[in-house]
Amino acid sequence: MGQGTLAIDLGSSTTLVGWQAQAGTSPELLYLPPISSPGPLPFIPSLVVDEGARPLLGQQVLDAGAQGRCQRNFKTQLYKNGTCPEAQQAAAALLDGIWQKLPPDRIPERLVLTAPVEGFSNYRLWLQQWAATLAVPEVSLVDESTAAALGAGLPPGSLVLVVDMGAGTTDLSLVRLEGGEGRAMPMAQLLRFGGNQLPINRNGIKTARVIGKAGCQVGGRSIDHWWAIALGAPEPVPEYWLEAAEKLKCALSDANSAQVHLAAAPAGEAKLLQATRRQLEQVLENQGLSILLQDLLDAIAAAARRAGENFGQLDGILAVGGGSALPWLQTWLNKHLPGPKISVAQPSAAVVLGALAMTPALKLIDVLREGVSLRCWDRRLGGHYWHPLFLAGQGWPTPQPLQIVLACQEGQTQLELQLGTPLGTSRAEVVFSDGIPKLQAQSVGEAKLKVWDKRVVELPLEPPGKGGEDRFQLQFRIDNQRQLWLRGIDLVRNEPITEQMLGKLE
Repeated sequence: MGQGTLAIDLGSSTTLVGWQAQAGTSPELLYLPPISSPGPLPFIPSLVVDEGARPLLGQQVLDAGAQGRCQRNFKTQLYKNGTCPEAQQAAAALLDGIWQKLPPDRIPERLVLTAPVEGFSNYRLWLQQWAATLAVPEVSLVDESTAAALGAGLPPGSLVLVVDMGAGTTDLSLVRLEGGEGRAMPMAQLLRFGGNQLPINRNGIKTARVIGKAGCQVGGRSIDHWWAIALGAPEPVPEYWLEAAEKLKCALSDANSAQVHLAAAPAGEAKLLQATRRQLEQVLENQGLSILLQDLLDAIAAAARRAGENFGQLDGILAVGGGSALPWLQTWLNKHLPGPKISVAQPSAAVVLGALAMTPALKLIDVLREGVSLRCWDRRLGGHYWHPLFLAGQGWPTPQPLQIVLACQEGQTQLELQLGTPLGTSRAEVVFSDGIPKLQAQSVGEAKLKVWDKRVVELPLEPPGKGGEDRFQLQFRIDNQRQLWLRGIDLVRNEPITEQMLGKLE
């Protein structure tokens, strides 16, 4: 088959690998023995036993009966904290194993990796480090729900909403697919970690314009925890209980009632678990999942209004990920989104197949999921306020810098720049207790902005400031890595302020 594009969708519970020889050819899902599981789809269980030079990976862990001593859920740990050494080691071992087991006639000239919307930055930083040593000219990254939209097969001009409920996260992405050069100039190419600039035939460029995206750290594994506890599991929930709860959950996707054996339980605890679909759906409602999904949907609808899109005229609604099989989710979508549903033959493979569409023949226009504000002093009110610099939905990189002028107070010797991220107006937030995600109602009067924990930028004033005098002309810009940069000039001394990077935006 020669050279082509390799796509890896590393999941919290399972991983899929896709291959496409060249744009326009049929993609395929790669079966990589002995780490891929047999079945309709060549899933690789996201399991690692790293006990030496030859770690057990994926299906090898199951075949060896080593589930009790394996590392799992390391992707979830990575997007919560990209610097967790144990999670980094396990994820790298699995990805290295995939790379080493590629057939010799599959030579990647580009690699596309996927990441959840929630925790994208932390996860992205780690992936960048892992991919830096690979002998592949181009490495790209796309968020999972946007990737699924790209692989939906809709005609140019379509407005598609993707609801991706995976094992660890639930993400929504609203994407406008455009043909030819598109109505908008591409503002952000594929995210490149390094490598060569590949030649592009501009006559064949297609544009995918992200209108809005939102996500949370609640997914299928969270539901398994809630469901297991409702069925009587002890806390913290043992792994064998989670496996039984997941089997029962899946069985209730096809039947109104089901039963499973609590396998691998200690002596005396083995029993039969029985439940109905209505009982499972009541657990989801009691945990507030419908409220959380509505908050995500409201964020997407607000992004659509800002972009001048008619959210009520979707061309397609695409439900992907393992959670898409839940009848409860399908019912919720039908109730809140009456638009046409896109039938997906392989919803669990939609992300990796869509990622294969991320070729040089496609441009991605992406947007910020969160904005950033600058803390300023209001002289008339005698207090501080937060001045918006860039809002959620801002395209990046910015075509031109945002320029502001700041004044100073009498005798002031330095000016401090403090940044913060405006928080949404969600009715609930996800909190973790002993590793179990729970939905907690937002308290009245809670702060609506999260101050950056990075250092405060201090600009010295020499000579000291005069009351009300315009002192600094500042310019803020966002580059193609979503990094926020500052530069400017001291208007009194007519001296430039050295450009510096302030942080990375979501």
